Amino acid sequence: MHSAQIPSQIDKNQVTRVAVKLFFAITDSWSLSDKQRCTLAGIESRTTLRNWRIKLEAGDAIALSRDTLERLSYIAGIYKGIQLLFSQQSMWNEWVKKPNKHFAGQSVLDRMLAGNVSDLSDVRRYIDGWRGEHFG
Repeated sequence: MHSAQIPSQIDKNQVTRVAVKLFFAITDSWSLSDKQRCTLAGIESRTTLRNWRIKLEAGDAIALSRDTLERLSYIAGIYKGIQLLFSQQSMWNEWVKKPNKHFAGQSVLDRMLAGNVSDLSDVRRYIDGWRGEHFG
């Protein structure tokens, strides 16, 4: 195996820092509470969120579990998909909170807040499918 195929520790640190920074930006734009952020990220404690913010400000490495990194990736993909579907930022932020017939009247945010990675995956798949219908 070539060393170029294995991400260096610096690359992993950069990826996790970018993922956390993006997560906070997205959840800020959606006006989420820390409890909702914890649910989406799959973490138990608001202290973890606080530690992430402190480490971001200090430029320190942030350790994320594979599950959390996967969740943050889904959230970023969901947000990007919404950006591609709607032209105005106000629509990106409002749409996630509106009732959606594809989720039995729940909002997309309600579905994501069910707490399972599969819920994030379902929302991402729905948005990708919807984008395919509009832009395919």
